[in-house]
Amino acid sequence: MKFQKIEKAYNEAVEKYRDIGSDAEEAVEKLKDVSLSIHCWQGDDVAGFEKPGSHLTGGGIQVTGSYPGRARTVKELRQDLEKVYSLLPGSHRLNLHAIYGEFGDTFIDRDKIEPGHFGGWVHWAKDKGLKLDFNCSCFSHPLADAGFTLSSKDKNIRLFWIEHVKRCRRIGAFMGRELKNACVHNIWIPDGSKDIPVDRKGHRDLLKDSLDEIFREGYPQKELKDSLESKLFGIGSESYVVGSHEFYLGYALTKNKMICLDTGHFHPTENIGDKISAVFQFLDGLLLHVSRGVRWDSDHVAVLDDSTRNLFEEVVRGGYLDRVHIALDFFDASLNRVGAWVIGGRAVLKAVLSALLEPRERLLEVENKGDYFSRLALLEELKTMPIGAVWDYFCLLMDVPPGQEYIREIIQYDADISRKRD
Repeated sequence: MKFQKIEKAYNEAVEKYRDIGSDAEEAVEKLKDVSLSIHCWQGDDVAGFEKPGSHLTGGGIQVTGSYPGRARTVKELRQDLEKVYSLLPGSHRLNLHAIYGEFGDTFIDRDKIEPGHFGGWVHWAKDKGLKLDFNCSCFSHPLADAGFTLSSKDKNIRLFWIEHVKRCRRIGAFMGRELKNACVHNIWIPDGSKDIPVDRKGHRDLLKDSLDEIFREGYPQKELKDSLESKLFGIGSESYVVGSHEFYLGYALTKNKMICLDTGHFHPTENIGDKISAVFQFLDGLLLHVSRGVRWDSDHVAVLDDSTRNLFEEVVRGGYLDRVHIALDFFDASLNRVGAWVIGGRAVLKAVLSALLEPRERLLEVENKGDYFSRLALLEELKTMPIGAVWDYFCLLMDVPPGQEYIREIIQYDADISRKRD
């Protein structure tokens, strides 16, 4: 009975979208190929699994909230992730940070990590039909406390982090080979100054040299893709960030790398969607980190708001879906962590679906005629079209709960699993 009701609503929606010039059936088929890279750090508040001797504060990372049930072990984190994947329609990926290896009882510092420390993740990914992405962890460490890592004027600190990132790229390539799908390795560093610096140039000279050394070793594109993530400001780097958008964009263009656009790493009034067609004039690929900034880079859970819709409208309008790597990047410990993952993942997929349901040819036709009234009218009509009926049908096709049914599952999981951890 439930399926019949959803199918009926979907068929009615198909007709309504057809009337406005959209093909809902084609949109559903395209959405099946959209893969999100789910970020592991939402599940444990960016703590990681390094043993005593590690340093879990500093470096521009701050998580707020104390909701019970944080994953304390790799096993618990995988358990939570499996629940998340069961509630997201489609086939997706996992995005790991370097501090999430399986290091045993001995503390392994970050300039000593090896592919073997992530063999368990590769085995798990193969078993679950997942692909992996990777990130170096240049934060929450004594050698990040001074505020500079790859751009530090202390040569020993700089060499430590260069070695760490080199090893992370090696691990990423290992993942790509094992899973027969390119791993995206992303570099974000917290380097910057809380107050006004004098020598901005000096740190950027050093960062460029460090990156040149890191990328000296090449890997096949089928194994590893490199990305660089900028930021407008961070905690402790309010006045100056070494790895700015301009710096990384210039480096990526000259070194054939990708850039990462994090939706929380720009000024709140900037239109991140507007950057898509600009950078794709010159870049082959792009990484998106989707979160939600509230007044600052606060890493709130992604929702289906105007900025998220606009971001994926530009991706779809430009025909860039197959050139964009989509990852989630938020961490909120003030609410159910598994629920936060699912809300964010479903919101991003809905934003992609919304973009796929645009009557692009009709919109282009009226725009090219200079009929801006019709363009705006159509865009307004789309806001009240029955996307929910299409989404519910897609969820049923992918064998995940439609509508609000996932809420009950998460509440039950919270009672049965999460709260029993504390």
